[in-house]
Amino acid sequence: MSLSHTAAEYMLSDALLPDPGGSRAKGLRLELPSDRLLKFITVGLPLLLVSLAFAQEFSTGSQISCFSPTNFTGKQSAYVDTACWDSLVHHGFNAEGLAVTKSLWALKVFPYSLLVVAVLMYMPYLMWRYTAAPALHSDLLFIIDELDKSYNRSVRLVQHMRKVQQASAEPERFWEEYERARQERYFEFPLLERYLTCKQRAHSLVFIYILRNLLQLLFLAATCLYLVFLHLNIFFQDEFNCSIKTGLLQAEPHIPPLIPCKVVFFSIFQLISLSVGSVYVLLIPVAIYNALQLCQWDKGLLSVYEMLPAFDLLSRKMLTCPVNDLNVILLFLRANISKLTSFGRLNAVSALREATANKQDIDTVVDFMTLLAGLETTKPKH
Repeated sequence: MSLSHTAAEYMLSDALLPDPGGSRAKGLRLELPSDRLLKFITVGLPLLLVSLAFAQEFSTGSQISCFSPTNFTGKQSAYVDTACWDSLVHHGFNAEGLAVTKSLWALKVFPYSLLVVAVLMYMPYLMWRYTAAPALHSDLLFIIDELDKSYNRSVRLVQHMRKVQQASAEPERFWEEYERARQERYFEFPLLERYLTCKQRAHSLVFIYILRNLLQLLFLAATCLYLVFLHLNIFFQDEFNCSIKTGLLQAEPHIPPLIPCKVVFFSIFQLISLSVGSVYVLLIPVAIYNALQLCQWDKGLLSVYEMLPAFDLLSRKMLTCPVNDLNVILLFLRANISKLTSFGRLNAVSALREATANKQDIDTVVDFMTLLAGLETTKPKH
């Protein structure tokens, strides 16, 4: 056996991918990086700011400070603070001099409303996790495994072709048989291609993914509108007039009709609302981008695998409308590209293919590996 044939054997044996074992199932990412970023910020930011507000509230004690009359005792002043915080109603007069009241209860429930916002922002993730993630996990495992197996089949095919070519007495006849086999698609991978084609006609994953992004957009917009409403109606009024002349105290003559009060944490509430609102406004384009990325195909990954024999999902114009489950799977394949071992190797072969002078003589990875194995420097084209 010549030195070139021995080197070709070792090269082709090293080209085979090792058995990945059971590590793929544990490390698959079932969230896109942009979706994960959106989840962490929309859920974590209000929780962080509310926890800081609660810590400040518990450390200082009273939420409001009322200016009680000087003849009030300490217990009476504490009662005024408690009663005004419980009612939280501003008593004033309009331009015509008529008495009007304005409820400031939104200040009391503001920290708890942000907790509700955090829970709502977490709901789209829970919907995706329990409705779409299990099916997506199975699809990714199957497709990644089949893509790596297709690469290994191609390498083994090169090994077999090398042995057949060595045993052939007529090299030209060998290339004719090879071209005929390619034209009749004897090298195709029907299971993988038909599975991907079937996913083009499915819309369950894409429906749930678009619904997830629409819910996130809805909750982001609703939160921003809620914060704008608070600023326009309440967050410009840190002082209010409180009336405690109710119930048993209604007939007491020494109690003034209105007692001025001030919200202690008013500036903190303003800062929290501005922070959450500004960040959520900046995240709205991210949510829109997540939904719009389904409007175009990610053809970079499949185009690399078209170097495999008869894997021509793109060249046969099988990719139609991108709003289907296959496009979602391609996005998540791109996010799990580290699990796709064959992609790196085929990408390297693709780079060598682009750098080759006679590009017309290298059509697939089989052609390229055949040239590397030393079968022929060039082969005839029909």
